Amino acid sequence: MSELSAIAIGHQQPRQAMLVELGRLELRDYTPPRPGPGELLIEVRCALSCGTDLKTFRRGHPIWKLPTPFGHEFSGVVVEAGAGVKSFKAGDEVMAAPTAPCGICFYCQHGQENLCALAMDKMVMGAYADLLLLPAHVVARNTFIKPVGLPFEEAALLEPLSCVIHAQEMAHPQKSESVLIIGGGAFGLMHMLGLKASGVREVAVLGRGAQRLKWAAEMGADEVIDARGDGAIAEVARLNGGFGPDLVIECTGQVQGWEDALARVRRGGRVVFFGGCPSGTKLSVDTRRMHYDNLTLIAPFHSRPRDVRRAFELLAARTAGFGAIVNARRSLSELAEVFAMLERGEVLKCAVIP
Repeated sequence: MSELSAIAIGHQQPRQAMLVELGRLELRDYTPPRPGPGELLIEVRCALSCGTDLKTFRRGHPIWKLPTPFGHEFSGVVVEAGAGVKSFKAGDEVMAAPTAPCGICFYCQHGQENLCALAMDKMVMGAYADLLLLPAHVVARNTFIKPVGLPFEEAALLEPLSCVIHAQEMAHPQKSESVLIIGGGAFGLMHMLGLKASGVREVAVLGRGAQRLKWAAEMGADEVIDARGDGAIAEVARLNGGFGPDLVIECTGQVQGWEDALARVRRGGRVVFFGGCPSGTKLSVDTRRMHYDNLTLIAPFHSRPRDVRRAFELLAARTAGFGAIVNARRSLSELAEVFAMLERGEVLKCAVIP
């Protein structure tokens, strides 16, 4: 490890969290490589918990094979820049997405950079750590100087917000519309904040748990509906003057949530299947309703560089209130407690501060 790296973490041995098997994390000593050409070594100032992390912790992930370094939402300070890096230098405060496309493959050439194999195959993992190496393709396309005054924990929202922006761009919400969000977790409430900031007329959140519904109301949802209540179906049907929502965004990642989304949208409406379901699950669709009710079904995945850029701009403006999503803070040594809190539904996103 370079002398500069040791200085960056106060002469402590660097640490990195590993998911060694389902439900078990280990905090291990970690000596990162020196940055190569185009790369950056950063000191992590904040890593955020994520719903995808929780799903991976519980049931694994089709892409990330165990054991794996863990965590992928982060912000930090440049410790060392590799050869050829012109836009960043040691001491710069930065924010980045953990992926970037190649720019030359079939999907990139068709404006679908979110489907580029490079993006997921070489995703940056290991943000629950003291130090993190950013590869050249991420540095070149999806890394930004953090604006002065933007807290590190808000800057770390760059990746999840870019996914929200991609989904909403595909859905084309209009200011005159009524939108129902199914799921009151972090992604559901980020969707809600983004829609409200863009001026959408009515945004309702259908969720479970008094605490999550309370958070949704406090952050500005026009209506919160308890999915467990006897009158939930009727409450949703009353939206939009009794026609039901124009747009439904599903954020639970459960097949039941996908089915609920199809059932709740109005005739002529749109459904966004944002939450990814477990591998091997299937959705049953009433083809008659889909055809004769003229439904549009949208299944967005990940994000593109233009979505990341837009997320950066929104976070820099600090007008939408996305920082409220981060509602707990723990140290890196308390990472096991972070996942226990997520399991209990006590937190939306936790800032893990090394």
